[in-house]
Amino acid sequence: MLDHEETMRLIELAQEGDEAAKSALLEHNMPLIKSIVKRYRSTVIEYDDLIQLGSLGLYKAMMNFNKSFGVRFSTYAVPMISGEIKRQIRDDGPIKVSRSTKALAILMNKYMEEFRNEKGREPTIAEIAEHFKTDEFEVVYTLDSTKMPLSLYEKYDDDSSSYLIDNIKTVDGTEDMIDKIMIKDLIDSLDERDKKIILLRYYRDKTQSEVAKILGVSQVQVSRLESKILLYLKEKLS
Repeated sequence: MLDHEETMRLIELAQEGDEAAKSALLEHNMPLIKSIVKRYRSTVIEYDDLIQLGSLGLYKAMMNFNKSFGVRFSTYAVPMISGEIKRQIRDDGPIKVSRSTKALAILMNKYMEEFRNEKGREPTIAEIAEHFKTDEFEVVYTLDSTKMPLSLYEKYDDDSSSYLIDNIKTVDGTEDMIDKIMIKDLIDSLDERDKKIILLRYYRDKTQSEVAKILGVSQVQVSRLESKILLYLKEKLS
């Protein structure tokens, strides 16, 4: 994924009509699209079509994003990507939501009701995520998938000009940046074969079979090598 500054630069170019910037944003956000698409693979729509729909949602997100929203682009893009897919699914067939997602949504709504009664206001997405020890993407997806009464653009009350999206706090990315630097240095220290395996698997979203084909080895060998590399990285980071 691109860092925040580069993402903002490319979004500005994309909104000015720069096709290269649009392509770069799509390419670097494809892992995000695929992570959302996986949730809908049990629907009637083919995987490749889901990817196309997710890409359309990302395109709409990049063309409508504004820095004044006060959130990271990826946080803004998640419900846009998911919404584009769900609109198509509603035309083709019912949306299948997993039992675990339904159960989590029930717990989240119970927490939201208790929070309102105690605090006299709606909890922010960040507060819900912190309570359930998950990320904000998961909160948005869970509540949106089950059509629960929470939206990023929902007002706190009829007299308020504040929206939920205004209360998603940006976090200090210092620790994340340090972790990324450490991981990058460790990956750079690997030999070319091991480095290629990690880059293909975790930065290009390739399957072990696809990696095996590229390297000219068996899938079993890739699996064994990957486990060995991950163990090495874990030990170095601990």
